[in-house]
Amino acid sequence: MRDLRGTCRIAVVQSEPVLFDREEGTRRVVERIDRIAREHPSDLIVFPELLIPGYPHGMNFGFVLGARKPEGRGDYLMYAQNSVVVGGPETTAIGQAAARANAWVSVGISERHPTNGTLYNTNLVFAPDGSVDALHRKLKPTGAERLIWGDAQDHYFPVSQTPWGPMGTLICWENYMPLARVALYQKGVTIYLAPNTNDNPEWQATLQHIAIEGRCFVVNCAPYIRRDDYPEGLAYPEEVEALPQTVYRGGSCVLGPTGHYVTQPMWDREDVAYAELDMDEVVSSKWEFDAVGHYARPDAVRLEVSDL
Repeated sequence: MRDLRGTCRIAVVQSEPVLFDREEGTRRVVERIDRIAREHPSDLIVFPELLIPGYPHGMNFGFVLGARKPEGRGDYLMYAQNSVVVGGPETTAIGQAAARANAWVSVGISERHPTNGTLYNTNLVFAPDGSVDALHRKLKPTGAERLIWGDAQDHYFPVSQTPWGPMGTLICWENYMPLARVALYQKGVTIYLAPNTNDNPEWQATLQHIAIEGRCFVVNCAPYIRRDDYPEGLAYPEEVEALPQTVYRGGSCVLGPTGHYVTQPMWDREDVAYAELDMDEVVSSKWEFDAVGHYARPDAVRLEVSDL
């Protein structure tokens, strides 16, 4: 492992989305980046999964097994039209904010493919020069998510070569795919981004396991979503009315390479957690365990990863 720059200053932004509103959601992301740059300059700013245009928990878009209700197409159309085309005005604006902040920025979007029209659950990483440095599409949408977002067909396991070592992403339940985790470990990730929409105790245990297994800093960034965040005029308002007032409680936090909390989980609010990551901890923790190094047995088991 090459020498790493000593400390990474990180801001983990537990955000409330503007559901189905791409422009306002982007404006708030840019505003938050600019505010962090003014008030608490950070090297890395992390936002939740699918922040733009939000995670539509509880909605089925008119799907039932073996059939579709035509009214659901209107809801899907609204969501698709508010999804983000990479290279469009939204990613340009966020990139410019990253450049003003001189920071790496990670943000989750519903991505609309510019030619085939498919939506993807995507995490973008912007470099401090404002460019899109890494684009990761969720390999396998979870459960009924498959009705809205497609499987990734390329951009497998990209990593950003930061001054603090390689940084990679797995989204939500991708983190339960053992081979996907190993694919990132093989690339030497020192900062492991885990944007998600999980607010249960089991998820916190998962994060601790990944930190210990990967001997890396794990950044858990989740949204805070309320029932009032849903727009009016949906085809099936009863789906929203059935939701609790707090749909997602958050739980964003940072864990160190030995599984201990660097920042405690944040619950039931929008907030920002700040921390300084001591990269020496990554190097020293490898002494005890290195899943793809001295604790590996490539003669017995090994992983081959597509280079798409």
